[in-house]
Amino acid sequence: MKNMECKVDALDLKILSIISKDARIPFRNVAELCGVSRAAIHLRVQHLIDMGIISGSGYEIDFRRLGYKTCTYIGIRLERGSMYKDVVEQLRLVPEVVECCYTTGPYSIIARMYSHDNEHLMQLLNTKVQEIPGVISTETMIVLDNSIKRNMPME
Repeated sequence: MKNMECKVDALDLKILSIISKDARIPFRNVAELCGVSRAAIHLRVQHLIDMGIISGSGYEIDFRRLGYKTCTYIGIRLERGSMYKDVVEQLRLVPEVVECCYTTGPYSIIARMYSHDNEHLMQLLNTKVQEIPGVISTETMIVLDNSIKRNMPME
């Protein structure tokens, strides 16, 4: 169902709005806010999962508090765009890479990566990312502050 638009109704949107603000909210509370039974919420959430609208249920980790002080976005230029999947498989082997997107524009790939400090960042770039076959150049943008991080409103 990845690139298919899924049909949702007003109740689905209300449920999404509530749980996107607090994924740990009990279904009992969601049911009260929506004016329906807890069983109805459970069925709706399961349906949203089955449709691929909701995925994952983990916690958000603040890597900076774990010693990864430097967050970067890395623009990666490839020898050929067709090498994307092979390069991504190699990037998966670098635990500090937490996100990877195939993009248009000057870079074939934009990756988000965490490092302990600038020295660690340089080591990761020089010995991991830039050594991947097909990578012809990288441009690194260090995140100074994450000013907005949210889900889109569902209302």
